[in-house]
Amino acid sequence: MEIFCEICVIKAGSADEIRLFKIFQPITMAISRPKLWLYAKDYLIIIFGIMLYGLGFCSFIATAPDKVVIGGMAGLSQVVDMITFGLMGFHVPYSVTIFSVNVIMLALAYRIVGRTFVIRTLFGVVVISLVFAVFQPMFTKPPVEGQTFMDVIIGAVLCGLGIGLVFIHNGSTGGTDIVAAVASKKSNVSIGRAMMYFDLTVISSSVLLKFFFMPDFDFQAAVPALVYGLITLFVIPFMADMMINTNRMAVQFTIFSPYWEEIATAINNEAQRGCTVLNGMGWYSKKDVKVLLVMCRKIESVTIFRIIKSIDNDAFITQAAVNGVYGRGFDELKLKMKTPRPHVSSDGKINPVVSPDDLPARPEPTTRLL
Repeated sequence: MEIFCEICVIKAGSADEIRLFKIFQPITMAISRPKLWLYAKDYLIIIFGIMLYGLGFCSFIATAPDKVVIGGMAGLSQVVDMITFGLMGFHVPYSVTIFSVNVIMLALAYRIVGRTFVIRTLFGVVVISLVFAVFQPMFTKPPVEGQTFMDVIIGAVLCGLGIGLVFIHNGSTGGTDIVAAVASKKSNVSIGRAMMYFDLTVISSSVLLKFFFMPDFDFQAAVPALVYGLITLFVIPFMADMMINTNRMAVQFTIFSPYWEEIATAINNEAQRGCTVLNGMGWYSKKDVKVLLVMCRKIESVTIFRIIKSIDNDAFITQAAVNGVYGRGFDELKLKMKTPRPHVSSDGKINPVVSPDDLPARPEPTTRLL
């Protein structure tokens, strides 16, 4: 791809006249097609996830006869609609409330989660507002009439799957999702759990707001809606966590084989994963053996099995599920470090804090990392 850049050059003549002439210089910009496709795929899946969320909410939850209120901006838009209709007699579309509130949230998101997340959040907010504007008038009756519980469950499952897809590709639907993403970046709290905390606040406050602002408020009629809302509070984060953690789940392989060098090299080259070689001894044979320790994503386990079996069909393999793998190539460990305090010795002397850079170098490990 070539872009011609226009440059103005000033040249003084003999009569001190200034002449301007233009130089067109081609600038070659290398655009990586795989990277461009990766960005495009992210945005396409974000759109699909938002459409799932909008379909689950507008068709199954918002049409429920018990006026079920869920968490997040969608739940807040329901509360605003109920209040305006009860006080002033007109409905406020969900899309208007969602877009207006999220515009305010974007300023905070820019400072905490960065420019890329804010851009994708703005993209998600615009898409979800358009999806809600299209889906809300389309669905006026619940798909499963007379089965409010089934409507709520199906809608919550679709909403959770949609949110999970959006978060996997570093997007956001706005609202409490921004707060959940901030909590996930600052601590090891899962995204689904952070969403649960904030959505509980929205659902609980919705009952109080309806009590104060709706003239015909009936507490007994509001209890079923509160119960169904609490059900969505657990189902939506559970489905979101399942989508996210399925993509991040890791496994640990322990491999015993006389062809350990070939297997380790193949795992490095084909699976793009590291291997740690451990020294061991078989107690029955009393012979030294080499043990390979491999960490990989769960979705990569089939590739590891194929590599091993293609080299040594009789290799002894153990596979174990790992709760978390942190470091290069895996998840980043998010932990708040306490500020170290000076140590006071028994004789009253204050020893200064030792910087990690001042510590002696650690000895080389006995294992080899291929």
